[in-house]
Amino acid sequence: MSTAMIYAEFAARECRDVSPAYESLSVAVSRDREMIARLDALPPAKRQPNLLFAAVRFLDGPVTDPRAFLDFTAERWPDVAAEMLARATQTNEVGRCALLLPVLAELPQPLALLEVGASAGLNLFPDRYAYQYGEVRLGHGEPLLDCALTGRRPPTRHPEVVWRAGLDLHPRDITDPADRRWLESLIWPEHDHRRERLRAAARIAAADPPLLVEGDLVDDLPALAERAPQDATLVVFHSSVLYQVPDARRKTFADLVRDLPGHWIAIENPTVFEYDNLPNPPDETLYNVLALDGRPLAWCRPHGQGMVWF
Repeated sequence: MSTAMIYAEFAARECRDVSPAYESLSVAVSRDREMIARLDALPPAKRQPNLLFAAVRFLDGPVTDPRAFLDFTAERWPDVAAEMLARATQTNEVGRCALLLPVLAELPQPLALLEVGASAGLNLFPDRYAYQYGEVRLGHGEPLLDCALTGRRPPTRHPEVVWRAGLDLHPRDITDPADRRWLESLIWPEHDHRRERLRAAARIAAADPPLLVEGDLVDDLPALAERAPQDATLVVFHSSVLYQVPDARRKTFADLVRDLPGHWIAIENPTVFEYDNLPNPPDETLYNVLALDGRPLAWCRPHGQGMVWF
C-alpha cells in the first residue's frame, strides 16, 4: 500500500468520528506530494501517521490546522524526521486493560503478567484500575476505563497479580519528564479523557514500578519468562505491537510464545495473524482481534472503548 493510501485509510477507518483533527491532517498529507516524498525517504515502519503527528506535537507544532501543519513540517523536517527515526508509537493505552480484563479474570489465579512491547508498563496494572462496562462498574478510583461490552457479561472481579514485567526494545520511564511527554504526545488532540487516565495510571506505576527489561521479543522473552514465580499462571500479552514486526520475526515469536507455559493474549490488527472463519467486523471502522492462545474471541476498538464478542 502506498504511503498516500496509508494516510487516506487512516483518515477514513481510524479517525472519522474519533479525531476530526487527525482526520483532516491525514487527508491533507495524503494529497501533498512533497510531504509524501519526505515520508517515503524514511524506512517503511517510520512512515505511519501516529508517529508523524506525535513527533510534530512533541516539537510543539500545530496539529489542528492542516495548512499550518504542512508548513511547520516542511520547515522543520530535519527535526521532525529525527524524532520519527529515534522514537516509536509506544502509546501505552491503558484503555486496553478493559479488553484484557474479561480474559484475565477467568484464568487460574494468581497471575504473573509479562507484556511484550510494554513501553512504560502502564498496562501491567489491570488489577488496580476501575472499569465501567455499560451500567456495571468494577472497582473504585482512577483511572476509570469505560468499555462498551457486547456479547458477554462483564467480569465480576479483578485478577490477582503477583508479578508483573515488561519487555521492550526501548522501555520508557514514566517518571522521566521527556518520556512522559512523548507518551502524552501520542494521545490524539481531542482525547482529554485519555490524557487524564494516562496521568492517573502513571501515578500508580510510579508508586510501584514494574520490572521493565530492554530486549527483543524473540531473543529475550524466554529468559524473562523464567523469572516469573512458578506458583503463578504466566500470561504473556501484547496489544497493537506486532504490526511493527516483520512477518518472519512475527511467526518466530508466535511459535516461541506457544511453547511457553501459561497463556498468551494478543490484541492485534486482523492482518497480523491469520485466523480461520473470522466473522465480519461490526462496521467499517478499524477493529483489532482479541485472541487467547491463538483462538480469536472478540473484535476490539483500538483504544479499548468497545469490544464485541464472537
